Parts: sequence; structure tokens; C-alpha cells
Amino acid sequence: MTMKMLLILSMFLGWITPDPVSGTKTMSVDLTSSQIVWKGYKVTGEHTGKVKLKSGNLTMADGRLTGGSFEIDMTSITCTDLEGEWRDKLVGHLNSEDFFNTKQFPTATLKIVRAIPQDEKGNYKVQANLTIKGITKPVKFFANIAPQGTSTTAKASIKIDRSEYDVRYGSGSFFDDLGDKTIYDEFDLDVTLAVK
Repeated sequence: MTMKMLLILSMFLGWITPDPVSGTKTMSVDLTSSQIVWKGYKVTGEHTGKVKLKSGNLTMADGRLTGGSFEIDMTSITCTDLEGEWRDKLVGHLNSEDFFNTKQFPTATLKIVRAIPQDEKGNYKVQANLTIKGITKPVKFFANIAPQGTSTTAKASIKIDRSEYDVRYGSGSFFDDLGDKTIYDEFDLDVTLAVK
């Protein structure tokens, strides 16, 4: 068989070879049924609230998590443990340049780079890139993906170091002698996604 025939045959076989990722599917996040709860800590206590997703999807291949991309609406930050003037003051401060500067950076993004299965119960160790205030840093966290009837529920708890994203206010990483006004750098996101 001539080299030309071999080339033609290999090209033909390449065309009919099954796509190795043909089992891949992308599922959209139901924004109204999904929830992100934040919790921040300071020397004298803690605060908690919510922030909304703007868009999101998970990628599955042969029933396993392989990727995902999420856009968070930073302008939707709320506080749920305060009321009235104190709540409004805190939310306004979180939106200001002191914290997340949501006027200039209205969205944050998280993109899954790798999902490592931990067992057959839908538990994964996830490696992702998180972008806040235009700064991208790697994050790692554990997640669980579980079928719920006709939909799927994904849950994760993510610990974030705000100092890595130039969120400096009240941070002992940038300022000395803050005393009991210190706000700790790490805050938590508890994420529950409804995916379909």
C-alpha cells in the first residue's frame, strides 16, 4: 500500500472514530432555586448574608463532574443577621471601594479547572480559578453532586482569603494595631446549586 493510500485511510478512520467526549453534557444552573450564603468573621463576632448567581453551568462526562463556570452578581450582596440602618450600612460598605468595589467590579467568576472524584457517592475535590476585583487566584474545595429526582443538586463550602483579592479594609495582613476592629481575612461561601 502506498504512502498516499495510508494517509487517506488514516484520515477516513479518523473521521469515523467515535468522539471520546461524546458523553459530555453541560447542565444549566437554576438561578432562582440556587443559593450562595456568605459568612465573614471579626474579633467581636460575625456577619452573614447572601449573594446571587448571574449565570452558571456544570459539565458532566459519563456521569462525572469535569468542569463548570459561574458568574456571581456582586451587586446583589445582602446581610441577613442585621436589620434597618445597621444592615444598610454594612451592605453599603461591602459594595464600596473599601471592600468589593462593585461599581467597578460588578461580577466575580469561578471556573472549575479540575474535579477529582473521591468516591462513588458524588464527592469531589475541586480545583478552580476565582476572580474577584479583576484578580484571579486558584482555590480548592470539596463538592458533592447528587441526583434529586429529575434534577441534580451540587453543594460546596469554599473558604476564601480576601487579602489575595486586594480587599484590605480591617485586615491584619495590611494594617497594624487594629485591635478588636480586626476583620479576619478568610470568609466562607456555602453554595447550593440546583442544576438541570
